[in-house]
Amino acid sequence: MSKIPDFEGLAMFAKVVEERSFAAAARAMDVSVATVSRAVGRLEERLGARLFNRTSRQLALTEFGRTIAESATRIYRDAEEVEGVARELSVQPRGLIRLAVPMSFGLQWVAPLLPDFLSAYPDVSIDLHLSDATVDLVGEGFDAALRIAVLPDSSLVARKLCPVSRVIVAAPSYLEKHGRPEHPKELNQKDCLGYAYRARNDVWRLTDKTGKEESIAPQGRLRVTNSNAMIPTILAGLAVAELPEFIAAEYVRDGRLEVILPNWAMETGGLYFVTPSLKSRPAKVEVLARYFIDRLSHPAWRIAG
Repeated sequence: MSKIPDFEGLAMFAKVVEERSFAAAARAMDVSVATVSRAVGRLEERLGARLFNRTSRQLALTEFGRTIAESATRIYRDAEEVEGVARELSVQPRGLIRLAVPMSFGLQWVAPLLPDFLSAYPDVSIDLHLSDATVDLVGEGFDAALRIAVLPDSSLVARKLCPVSRVIVAAPSYLEKHGRPEHPKELNQKDCLGYAYRARNDVWRLTDKTGKEESIAPQGRLRVTNSNAMIPTILAGLAVAELPEFIAAEYVRDGRLEVILPNWAMETGGLYFVTPSLKSRPAKVEVLARYFIDRLSHPAWRIAG
């Protein structure tokens, strides 16, 4: 005999007690009378005692049936309440969202968006996990993530919000001292800063307008796990670095950094809103997805073009 309680049998028994009829219980639960009868019979066999005395005209609880009727009814009511709460959560934005976001992007572009979201949805709270390391959404219990990648994890559901380009930059003082590179191969002799969390190793892959490709393995005296940590060294004129647009834009626009090798492009990635599943996505996650689609699909940080 299974160690799992016969919840269906208990529920149908409780409903028969409430309706005082197998037929009425079947109508209330939208099942056949035979289904209810089989479930109660299965429960009696499992418990080793009869629950009802049945005749063609009368249905009455046995002494044994009366002893467990109240408990079975309570189980049935608790299950109804759980389902009701779950249905409400699925249609009303409410509850905690565990959200994983890359560190630099989260601090600069996501955190400023959260006050308006929290004001609009007072019953939703957010546990914001900031890390440049890729988290396991399913294994670590996250509801959603924003990811910046060339390709999203195919095992997850991903909605692309916008493209994210990367640019190679240097300070004007560095270019004055070391010259402006005209070809990617020249970077092999330059002090190029490295990023520890890059997929497929720390390699810069560039393509010109004719489709010619060049790969550079940055060799420098600083390697970081967060791109913002490169900024002081680049601004000091000590090195070349590759940065995502959303970090580089403000420094390029005010002239503190310059884009080098403008005729060579790095592979364009994207910003993705990622969830473990689309079918069972609760309302709280759905409204967050729509919010990010609205606020991040046309970003202000674009440099390309």
